[in-house]
Amino acid sequence: MAVNLPETNLPRVVIIGAGFAGLTLARRISWKDYQVVIIDRNNFHQFQPLFYQVAMSGIEPSSISFPLRRIFRRRPNTHIRITEVMSVHPDEKYIMTTDGRVNYDILVMATGVTTNYYGNPDIERNTYSLKSVSDALFLRNAILADLEQAITVREYEARQQLIDFVIVGGGPTGVELAGSLAEMKKYILPREYPELNAEEMDVMLIQGADRLLNSMSVEASRKAQEYLEKLGVKVILNAFVTGYDGHTITLQDGRSWKVSKVIWAAGITGNRLNGLPESSFVRGNRVKVNIHNQLEEYPDIYVLGDAAYMEEGEYNGHPQVAQPAIQQARHLARNLKRLAKGQPLLPFKYKDLGSLATIGKNKAVADLPYIKTQGFFAWVLWLVVHLKSILGVKNKLFVLLNWTWSYFTNDQSLRIIVRHKTKDT
Repeated sequence: MAVNLPETNLPRVVIIGAGFAGLTLARRISWKDYQVVIIDRNNFHQFQPLFYQVAMSGIEPSSISFPLRRIFRRRPNTHIRITEVMSVHPDEKYIMTTDGRVNYDILVMATGVTTNYYGNPDIERNTYSLKSVSDALFLRNAILADLEQAITVREYEARQQLIDFVIVGGGPTGVELAGSLAEMKKYILPREYPELNAEEMDVMLIQGADRLLNSMSVEASRKAQEYLEKLGVKVILNAFVTGYDGHTITLQDGRSWKVSKVIWAAGITGNRLNGLPESSFVRGNRVKVNIHNQLEEYPDIYVLGDAAYMEEGEYNGHPQVAQPAIQQARHLARNLKRLAKGQPLLPFKYKDLGSLATIGKNKAVADLPYIKTQGFFAWVLWLVVHLKSILGVKNKLFVLLNWTWSYFTNDQSLRIIVRHKTKDT
């Protein structure tokens, strides 16, 4: 069975994934040259860098989500199908989804990445991840529910398990989440949970490498650790987690702690699709592409963003962050326009615009092309860059309002537990 799509004389470009890469490409392809089909399991675009703020009740999930149909409502030649891709059939030029078959002339895989649990099913089953709005809401509910339960518990050890947090992974997500939890301990617990002793709450950040923020400069790493430790976060370096059964987390060196919430931010791996040659996959399930983002075996298949592995200049695989994805999508849009005119494709060249990470109020680190800075200026820069990147004027205003309120009051107004309801409840 084929998915219902309008027939056209134009070449059909099928884009799998509506993240940074997929959405940027779809918005820039000329509707006069191609029919565009966007396939995603969600009917909205998610702004992933702020998932942790949703989890920490800082902003509403709707503020960082934007409906796909609203974005493309004035693009009659762009079609959206909410379904899941099961396999790719490159020789026959179609993909199989849960709703049926979709033929393509050009296929663009912008499938992103998912959490890497390194083959440990216990860790995958028992830890929290932060790769979607759903993950963020689930974590928010768990944090708030455990705080409410902790008030009712008399025994110290049982109460400690409910109010302690362990974050595994010292990249931007882990660092930013640790800083937010530390600020919750400092500002929120004394005011809203006076029956709990805020000093009893421990926030622990475990990193396998010898420093935090490995992708940034040594200065940024050191400053980030300094900021976190001043906020009361216990930073543990050169430590590898070997197990977590839902109650006790264990390190390779034998150390262990009892804790009810472990947030796993220790690694990512590509979302692998069946049907591609095994030789296409390299490090972390990334798909090897040429300088035009094409598969060598199938030049009508392009891979963008985190899922793509390209050797270009000094890069053996570009950083798996938003900027390479956006730049590759913009470049491919230009190349598709050239392709429609019969012109040769131009090679991709990545321009590093720098890296940012925030640790808390007035605290951030920034590695820019010509300057490295930390503190208030880096924090303001982080705010501006992220605010500018959010889709929709209303969303920008809501996020700015929440940030302004939080800055002057050290408070968030979104600490509500939203329980999932079924027909039986």
